[in-house]
Amino acid sequence: MTRPAADSRTRPSLRLLASVVSCCFLAAGCTAGRTPAGLPTPSHSAGAVVLPSAGTFSAPGSSAAHPSTPAATPAQSPPATGSPSGLPSAARPCGWIGLPPHYQHVVWIWLENKDYASVIGNPSAPYENALANACGLATNAHGITHPSLPNYLAATGGSTFGVHDDAGPAAHPISGPSIFRQIDQAGKSWRAYEESMPYACATASSGEYAVKHNPAAYYVDERAECLHNDVPLDPQLAADASAGRLPSFAFVTPNLCHDMHDCSVAAGDRWLAETLPMLLNSATYRNGELVIVLTFDEGVGSANRIPTIVIAPTIQPGTRVSARLDHYSLLRGTEDLLGLPPLGAAAQAASLAAAFGL
Repeated sequence: MTRPAADSRTRPSLRLLASVVSCCFLAAGCTAGRTPAGLPTPSHSAGAVVLPSAGTFSAPGSSAAHPSTPAATPAQSPPATGSPSGLPSAARPCGWIGLPPHYQHVVWIWLENKDYASVIGNPSAPYENALANACGLATNAHGITHPSLPNYLAATGGSTFGVHDDAGPAAHPISGPSIFRQIDQAGKSWRAYEESMPYACATASSGEYAVKHNPAAYYVDERAECLHNDVPLDPQLAADASAGRLPSFAFVTPNLCHDMHDCSVAAGDRWLAETLPMLLNSATYRNGELVIVLTFDEGVGSANRIPTIVIAPTIQPGTRVSARLDHYSLLRGTEDLLGLPPLGAAAQAASLAAAFGL
């Protein structure tokens, strides 16, 4: 049963929506880093980008619905000169061409069951479209399969492990490798932040918490670490971000309303507008150490095309990547950034990090 779109579960700080990307984003129309053979060079759309106001809407470019066509590039603007503080922030997250990248942290935010056209170009998602304009958009990204769970496993383990349903960890105890195990073995840190999860590493669904959206709970070799690192989102994510304690890798899962599974695109978009600023204003992001990837588990039908927005200080506003990417590409790119070897099918996947010049 679908819940109402406008609901009291969205936190009341909607004023952030007007301030998150309310100023202009200026960028040079340059190439974002080196691109490996086989991947097209990302295209950029330089110029001012503003958050849509009431009654207006700015989609991420007229070519957004056509993955093979780069976004139009208007007259080149002067290079970015920095915000008043001189550092990236929620007001101006991308386009910092003078900032040397030293990315040591990656955050994934996973949303649910929306194809590309349901979000990109949809006036019900002003914040996501503003982010796509302000930072980078993969115009040809895809889920691996249907339903949800095997996509989560593919992204974190390099395989679907033969799973074809959404059953819980009791039915699918995964003994294979995972990015969580890789990170532990490399002496790095990870955390999964699960909204509405009743207690750490809950292996059964409860209320608006769905264990099928929490892949860390499935890997049996990580069960002890899961009890420590797989935590309720509130208030831990805000506490870690404000204290400069974000882990090397974080998996952020909104609850069944805010991930758009049970509620509307607008409800999820509002949640993102209220939640992302705590990451974008963190010292980790402002120091040029954090990459944030906002993606969806699956789209619709055999095409399975999904929205994927990549946010990092050195990504130029309006960047469009038309190369075919998928969840294995997300895993490969994250492993590349963290200095980890690729797992399973990620070894043959195009790297999302390389595609965006990170």
